[in-house]
Amino acid sequence: MTAAEASGSARSFEIGESDFLLDGEPFRVLSGALHYFRVHPGQWADRIRMARLMGLNTIETYVAWNAHEPRRGEWDATGWNDLGAFLDLVAAEGMHAIVRPGPYICAEWHNGGLPVWLTAMPEIGLRRSERAYLAEVTTYLHRVYEIVAPRQIDRGGPVILVQIENEYGAYGDDTAYLEHLVRVTEDAGITVPLTTIDQPTDQMLRDGSVAGAHLTGSFGSRAAERLAALRRYQPSGPLMCAEFWDGWFDWWGGQHHTTSPGDAAAELETLLEAGASVNLYMFHGGTNFGLTNGANDKGRYLPIVTSYDYDAPLDERGDPTAKYFAFRDVIAKYAPVPDEVPAVSGPAPEFAVAVEPVDVDPVAVDLAGAASQVAVEPPTFEQLGYLSALVAYETDLGGRGGALRFGDVRDQAWISVDGVPVGAVSRTRHEDALRVPAGRRLRVLVEEQGRVNYDVRLGESKGLIGPVTLDDVALAEWTATPIDVAALGRAATDASPAAAAPTADVGPFVLRGSFSLDAAVDLFLDTAGWGKGFAVVNGFLLGRYWSNGPQRTLYVPAAVVSGGANTVVMIELDRVVTEPLVRFVSSPDLGPREE
Repeated sequence: MTAAEASGSARSFEIGESDFLLDGEPFRVLSGALHYFRVHPGQWADRIRMARLMGLNTIETYVAWNAHEPRRGEWDATGWNDLGAFLDLVAAEGMHAIVRPGPYICAEWHNGGLPVWLTAMPEIGLRRSERAYLAEVTTYLHRVYEIVAPRQIDRGGPVILVQIENEYGAYGDDTAYLEHLVRVTEDAGITVPLTTIDQPTDQMLRDGSVAGAHLTGSFGSRAAERLAALRRYQPSGPLMCAEFWDGWFDWWGGQHHTTSPGDAAAELETLLEAGASVNLYMFHGGTNFGLTNGANDKGRYLPIVTSYDYDAPLDERGDPTAKYFAFRDVIAKYAPVPDEVPAVSGPAPEFAVAVEPVDVDPVAVDLAGAASQVAVEPPTFEQLGYLSALVAYETDLGGRGGALRFGDVRDQAWISVDGVPVGAVSRTRHEDALRVPAGRRLRVLVEEQGRVNYDVRLGESKGLIGPVTLDDVALAEWTATPIDVAALGRAATDASPAAAAPTADVGPFVLRGSFSLDAAVDLFLDTAGWGKGFAVVNGFLLGRYWSNGPQRTLYVPAAVVSGGANTVVMIELDRVVTEPLVRFVSSPDLGPREE
């Protein structure tokens, strides 16, 4: 029995002629986006409470299909994926909930939330009325709705709205597909109102709408103009900006995006003054822990950074910002706001940890179901059945050297000959070739830096794509060896120190250190002085770091450290650091700001 069912306090939520109606009375939705899969479960309750203290009455979340089902048929709704527990915490705080199960979510999340096994299916027709795709989506949605349906408001739970697809008008115009999603949703017992969301242009609102779902908009400026556009396509019922963009995301090699608290608050006030409902995207962004960041490619591939702070009102650590208090002041003009004013945390502990190489073979650890393969052409990550970030490709040069050319590298490659580094190739820089010296063994270490989360590049293959040639002659007989980053970090956490200085000159280089804390606290790991790689604390993969910036620190949640002994592991790809130290600093550094 869920907490909702146990409460027995069933209520009604409907769409009226001009308003949302809660138990028959006009109700304004004041919501904030909070993705359970981007926040440590031990911090869910705190983040939800902070939303209520800002004056919000609702929490919105996407559902990330690929987090719940990374491998086909292996559904997981526990731990980080316990959507039911998250919704129960929303209810316990006295708040409502909006659920957006996609199946596509974008969200700057790996593959837009679609599982790699799905997008790798031959001839799959993504986000349209294609038989195989609809079958998989139907199974997925039924699993989600088994969790959501008993937690609807008319059954005593918090859920008041469920969204169909996500900004579909920006992608396609297959109305039959949207109609299928509506039927599946209703057949699964979802009785609360259904919505769609699109940017308020004529084409997107037209192509993204479907009978039986209320239209909402996504925008962050020119609120009055965009509400008017939305009203043309939704002539009755409440107006709602279901994604009010109050910040923005960052990508490696860019700047840290911020928006003026005053300007954002003024736009919010325009929305509320017009009588509209709102969902802040984001209220609290959280973190792309592990390997979950997405990427954009509109002519140039740009992977998203580990932090998803988003310049949101509640920052990555969970502290209220100037924007939080500016929004709180605006909301107080239109709705009750709790008297309690949340405090800002003090500085995090500052200290340094010496790290040293450990005795662990990167290619000998658990490969999570993937194994080395030998093939004429380099197999892709998908052909390897591989979900982590690194694959080492090797072949015999036969003593030759020359111009080495790749069909495509997705996404970054480090090239060595006979164990000596000779260069790197970057997809972002549109590189596909370099000269290599004569030698025997060619090794190409490829990092998948994040799967595109938007538009037509959804589900593209990763690894070395197409033939690899040396002076225009194809190289054959490749061995491809997956290197599981998370497993490597766990193995290094418990491994013995290296008996001798490492002799390899090519990555990954694995270093470990230990530190003690009086109590579990939030930390900020400083990545200055390191090149490119991954950081692991107590076996938990924090995510990626890169000297390319803008992000210069990684957030370490208090929930993954402990009072007493702790371990940090750095998996470095670029270079052996000259000063083998990991520093923890007092505050985050997300890079130079772009106002």
